[in-house]
Amino acid sequence: MIAPISTYPFSLWERGAAIIAFAFLFLSVPAHAAEKVLDVQVIKSPAGIEAWLVEDHSVPVISVNFSFEGGLALDPANKPGVGRLVSILLDEGAGDLDSQGFQEKLSENAISLSFSSGRDDFTGQLKTLTAHQDTAFDLLTLALTKPRFDKDAITRMKNANTSGIKDDLGDPSWLVARTFNGMLFAGHNYARPGYGHLASMESITRKDLVDFTARQFTRNGLKVAIAGDITKDAAAAMLDLIFGALPEKPAPPLPQTGHTNLKHGGKIILLPIDTPQTYISAGSEGISHHDKDWHAAVVMNYILGGGAFDARLMKEIREKRGLTYGVYSNLSTMAHANVIQANLSAGNEKAAEAVRVLKEEWGKFAAKGATEQEIKDAKNYLTGSLLLQLTSSDDISGTLNSLQRDHLPPDYINERNAKINAVTAKDIHRVATRLLKPENLTIVLVGQPKGINADITLDEPPGMKTPKE
Repeated sequence: MIAPISTYPFSLWERGAAIIAFAFLFLSVPAHAAEKVLDVQVIKSPAGIEAWLVEDHSVPVISVNFSFEGGLALDPANKPGVGRLVSILLDEGAGDLDSQGFQEKLSENAISLSFSSGRDDFTGQLKTLTAHQDTAFDLLTLALTKPRFDKDAITRMKNANTSGIKDDLGDPSWLVARTFNGMLFAGHNYARPGYGHLASMESITRKDLVDFTARQFTRNGLKVAIAGDITKDAAAAMLDLIFGALPEKPAPPLPQTGHTNLKHGGKIILLPIDTPQTYISAGSEGISHHDKDWHAAVVMNYILGGGAFDARLMKEIREKRGLTYGVYSNLSTMAHANVIQANLSAGNEKAAEAVRVLKEEWGKFAAKGATEQEIKDAKNYLTGSLLLQLTSSDDISGTLNSLQRDHLPPDYINERNAKINAVTAKDIHRVATRLLKPENLTIVLVGQPKGINADITLDEPPGMKTPKE
């Protein structure tokens, strides 16, 4: 596991990202494979723009994934959601094309184009048939350099986003994610709601959108990954066409740098709502993917709750006691924070027992480590799933851009298998002792759990302002 999609909003449950526990488990190769999984070329355009390229001429498709450092960090503190609106407005008209004209061009040429403003980066994805690459590259260039931000498009996207926020406010799975992020990252950019809140949707202006793009879209901090039916020379020319017109000024200074410590360690936080289920998110300090124990932590997490039915949390909480339909753990790495987290839901009458067993399993793993069979099974999975996952050009370019954002080398994808296989039982015990401290868990509950005394009880989800009357 490289990193659960750190640039994508903003927790496991927020905006429907229900499980990212093993989002990058596929970055491995079968244990017996000696050849490279991918031949990653590092290319540079005439203007000096660097990219990673995997050529594959078997299918006439080209995929491009790119990212700019910033994202949520560049939202004004009092107007969260600016980056979100920019991300859904860039294909709503650019240059001489209004919204309808731009969308027709995409549709007529079967071009897929999307953007997302995440915790640490603003990302984009383009997929096109080789035959339509010129049109696709032109449309992306216009979107990045000449977005229109027409009044009717802004109103339409604001209304759509507002409707989504209202729906989220009635969704307990979203509420537990919002509460988890708002409380554990209090005082940091990560605590902001990435899609904004009702008040910010009313107050964001066209100038806010223009100012955001001016700060966000610069060549410094740009990372590009390309995969598919394109040669090295053609890819280099494409880089200059799309990104060459962007200003080469330094990346905008981000408002917060360095590591941020999680807040409310060891506390139980309750957001009471009327629902038959209690939604539970528990987390504490995690580990960086640059840490020497990262790969041991990946194996440990898979054994603990990484998605399989034979994971310890699933066995103890679901199979043996029937307290939940599913429970998962994940390692989340971001530019300024690392988290190990578990997520589940249980009936209000069973929530206290589910929390108790979760903490017990946290402590047992730290005390005794993993068995040899558990380690063998975890390694077999973690080193055996790449080829099933990297089945398309967009899978490949997306994976490579994630590696770039995580500041990992281009050949990491070919080296990771050996690193996983080198993990020992001693390594896993060491990292479990370091990370799995039940007394440090911040436990966030949304519902009406019985038999749990909360240290902090909230009246509303953090960071979700409502418009003033």
